[in-house]
Amino acid sequence: MSYLSTHVRVVGALLVREMATRFGSKPGGYIWALLDPASHILLMTFIFRAIARAPALGTSFALFFATGYIAFQFYQAMTSYLNSAVRANKALLSYPNVAPIDTIVARFVLQVCTTTLVAFIVLGTIVATMRVDTYLHWPAILEAISMACLFGLGVAMINAVLFLKYPLYEQVFSIVNRPLFLISGVFFLPDSIPAPYRDLVLINPLVHVIMGFRKGFYPEYRAIGLDMTYLYGIAFLTLFAGMLVFTLSRKTLRNE
Repeated sequence: MSYLSTHVRVVGALLVREMATRFGSKPGGYIWALLDPASHILLMTFIFRAIARAPALGTSFALFFATGYIAFQFYQAMTSYLNSAVRANKALLSYPNVAPIDTIVARFVLQVCTTTLVAFIVLGTIVATMRVDTYLHWPAILEAISMACLFGLGVAMINAVLFLKYPLYEQVFSIVNRPLFLISGVFFLPDSIPAPYRDLVLINPLVHVIMGFRKGFYPEYRAIGLDMTYLYGIAFLTLFAGMLVFTLSRKTLRNE
């Protein structure tokens, strides 16, 4: 029990430190966390409204792109922030009470809270200003968010180790990860892609995250091809692999 309470206190201290480092003591840091996704969604709305009469789903361009962008951010922002958790707190690992996993947990908690707050504000504002009543199916929304966060956590734990061991891998991951935004269904519905290309797109677990998330906002959305069992399998398998790699590399993480 004392071991657990020690790590809880360490994570709490790291969480406060991460908040101060990331957002600073001024409110501008928190405002930017909101303006960044809002500006992306606004830009996509203007562009696609100019070239299309209606969004691929529903009647609101803003809601369509927001549901895709926010769902994707629960993974993307998670991995981007957690990948360097151990490296950024390297000096603190010289203290015996601070374990590498504490740095991951602290950043995970902060990122989940940050993205959730941004999602509430951005999506809440869009839904509140829509002329049509929107029915929210919370189980589908929370399920998609949970799987995106767990998948992102697993990927980040693997990356935290491999980035330290193999610097070239960091460059390779950056190149491979970059086009995910374009092929994960943020701009389009995978349902509309003809076979066999749709089957290739559905291999990407983030496509299922976004489809599941959108089902929470669009009751009429059939989400053909959505496979939550597949998403659960990929997310938990990745998380297990991340925990295994991270645990076996504890000495490396402290000494590298």
